[in-house]
Amino acid sequence: MTAAPIHLAGERLMLDPMGALFWPEQKLLAVSDLHLEKGSSFARRGMLLPPWDTHVTLDRLTLLLRRWSPRTVVALGDSFHDAAASGRLPVTEQKRLQGMAEAHRFVWVLGNHDPTPPDGLGGESVATFAAGPMVFRHEGIGAAIPGEVVGHHHPKATIRALTGAVSRPCFVFDGRRLMMPAFGAYTGGLDVLDPAINRLFPRGGRVFLLGKDRLFSFEIGRGAASRTG
Repeated sequence: MTAAPIHLAGERLMLDPMGALFWPEQKLLAVSDLHLEKGSSFARRGMLLPPWDTHVTLDRLTLLLRRWSPRTVVALGDSFHDAAASGRLPVTEQKRLQGMAEAHRFVWVLGNHDPTPPDGLGGESVATFAAGPMVFRHEGIGAAIPGEVVGHHHPKATIRALTGAVSRPCFVFDGRRLMMPAFGAYTGGLDVLDPAINRLFPRGGRVFLLGKDRLFSFEIGRGAASRTG
């Protein structure tokens, strides 16, 4: 597994191919948009999905914790699919999250899907988390301040390969703002050239497409409006 280094606000960060950010200086791991219990949320509305999304997502998070051994974990908003989702967690998954919050400083950044703190899982809940020159918030709005890390939009990009077009989640980076991919098992994605994302990177930037063991990087131009090729 090969992480890709970037520099943001003078800090060296590592982008993990699983869709996480690690900040070695602070021993901080960040993930975004876990959307835990999305499957049970859909089931309540009569749309049946396999109920294993939380288990799979936490398995992936456990691997990251073992790989990076962080001191602080920042969950960058929409960690739960709805305001009641933390109460629907199976007992085994509740205990896993409680164990993570006991072993690390666990910070829940509140998002639009989970605007209230999760109940009984430990950790701390904040609207915005700041550390050194870095600011972690759920959604980027307007011009970025240098060192901003955001989620919310579930960015993905499409490249053309010999076997056809390949669409994957991705990071988006322009030297001032980093947008994280969604980490949850049941999360979809929005193309990086959609206006909702594109307006947040008016100078263009660089995409880091998630691969199995590495990231694939390419540029997106200023004000791009066509699909990435």
